[in-house]
Amino acid sequence: MSLNSLKDTFGRQITYLRLSVTDRCDLRCTYCMAEHMTFLPKRDVLSLEELERLAGAFIDRGVKKIRITGGEPLVRRDIMTLMARLGQRLEAGELEELTLTTNATQLSHHADVLKSLGVRRINVSLDTLDDRQFENLTRRNALSKVLKGLDAAQNAGLKVKINTVALKGVNEHEIPAMIEWAHGRGMDLTLIEVMPLGEIEVDRVDQYLPLTAVQDRLQRQWTLTPIDMRTGGPARYARIEETGGVLGMITPLTNNFCAGCNRVRVTCTGQIYMCLGHSDRIDLRSALRSDEPDAALGDALDQAMLNKPERHAFDISERGSAPAVSRHMSMTGG
Repeated sequence: MSLNSLKDTFGRQITYLRLSVTDRCDLRCTYCMAEHMTFLPKRDVLSLEELERLAGAFIDRGVKKIRITGGEPLVRRDIMTLMARLGQRLEAGELEELTLTTNATQLSHHADVLKSLGVRRINVSLDTLDDRQFENLTRRNALSKVLKGLDAAQNAGLKVKINTVALKGVNEHEIPAMIEWAHGRGMDLTLIEVMPLGEIEVDRVDQYLPLTAVQDRLQRQWTLTPIDMRTGGPARYARIEETGGVLGMITPLTNNFCAGCNRVRVTCTGQIYMCLGHSDRIDLRSALRSDEPDAALGDALDQAMLNKPERHAFDISERGSAPAVSRHMSMTGG
């Protein structure tokens, strides 16, 4: 297998892998998935051994950061076995960071173990602190479990960043209070524009809240000072002088961030998506399960770099229009 670094045709070095371990989730967030989801049969999902081998191939090609995603990664049976194996690559210096994105419902059971395996920070998806609103958004009554998970994470010494999707008419009035709450607990918070992924019951035109408008409102209340902070993803950051905390903004629609893209996503079925906003993919599972997996995987990764587009194709401009891509975020990996 070729061990050349992963560089696309636009000269961007791929150093960041978002690796999904399951499409399943114990929540049903309205902007992420349909209420009655059909999940993948287990035979289609990569085994933990295959996920480890795949991650190793990326590490060998220069990937330095791996984020484990889902669905909800902590609902995957024996997920800590994979985290432990990747933690060994971290300890050996072959990987610089191992982290995950979670909804925190299972975090109270796993926070201490994650810290012991080398995880130092996590992202938690949370869009409201109101019980009723949480149940409306996620179709589940689980906010207390999330808050318990956050307590466990911070008690374990994990650094927590809150990811909040800004939703017009839903949680926009709550954003300042959520920022104050997060910063008061020593957690950064990043706002994210809703992305047109997958068929859902709600029209995303009705959900879309431009973060330029949110920022204008926040600047009337607080002093936002831009800072040069990098976490491997597309967020731009500012420090809020009055709260002392950091606010990130991920703006795929109002401020395209593709020029500095350093990442790819691999689904739990082994499909590599070179861009979140495109449907083009390459099947790594077939390579893994072939007679010569190392050679086949190397060739597939080389092809992926040739296919990586310059920018995404997200657009929310017309009511009733089809999503940019038909797959749900839970299938791609958050």
